[in-house]
Amino acid sequence: MKEKDPTTLKYMQKVQRGMTRWRYKLGNPEFNHKDFQLEHVEVTIPGLDPSFNNYRLANISDIHLGQWLTPEHLDGVIDLLNKERPDSITITGDFVSYIFDDVAQDLENSLKRLKPKEYTLAVLGNHDHWLGADKIREILSRCEIIDVSNDFHTIYHDEACLHVAGVDSVMLGKHRLDVVMEKLPENGPAILLAHEPDFADVSSTTGRFSLQISGHSHGGQFLIPGLGTLIRGPHFLKYPAGKYMVGDMVQYTSRGLGTNVFWLRINCAPEITIFKLKCSE
Repeated sequence: MKEKDPTTLKYMQKVQRGMTRWRYKLGNPEFNHKDFQLEHVEVTIPGLDPSFNNYRLANISDIHLGQWLTPEHLDGVIDLLNKERPDSITITGDFVSYIFDDVAQDLENSLKRLKPKEYTLAVLGNHDHWLGADKIREILSRCEIIDVSNDFHTIYHDEACLHVAGVDSVMLGKHRLDVVMEKLPENGPAILLAHEPDFADVSSTTGRFSLQISGHSHGGQFLIPGLGTLIRGPHFLKYPAGKYMVGDMVQYTSRGLGTNVFWLRINCAPEITIFKLKCSE
């Protein structure tokens, strides 16, 4: 699937607004920190300089502001995130769902409250393109969030470096890993942000990335103990939730913060991920 059909988009906007009117009857109208789960993940990054050892990289994904997740929810999440005092923050796409104008100012106000020690970096997701990638990018720019879609940014500690690269939405064919590889220096460890997790099958073959961070799946929104994620879809068939090894690369798929059409999660709490990057022994 590529561009969203205008008739379908209008229908989904109508559904979203209708559900919003019923929010208090549907439940969870206010922020409760118990609704969100902090996941702490250690990842060894070969070639990582000791000055980056224990570097804390926080990730959030799939905000889908205006669906289940309200501006109050997002502010509460950002409070939790800031309390973790991450060195840098990454956001792996889908800031919005089917409506932009109703939530644009709230999204900007919330994102401006992020307080990493160093940087916030992001890529876009398929929903961001459906509603206008340029409008999302303008918000990111005003919030001093670095857009690494089909690009990269280098974090320096004196002469040591860590590259954070990204690809634009794979689902919509906006990704240009070839461009990223041309830009990316040959030396220094690198991490990749990719909204769609199954892209790990491609990115891992480059041998250039130690870690890919993704979202898109919402963890399927339903997890069955012992069976895992049963609901899978395009670009999250293989890596729907959690940590995987794909070749020599770690793939991590966040369950995300928000929901899409169905405002329901079962055994699949919204997630804030705190990666602790470790030097290889």
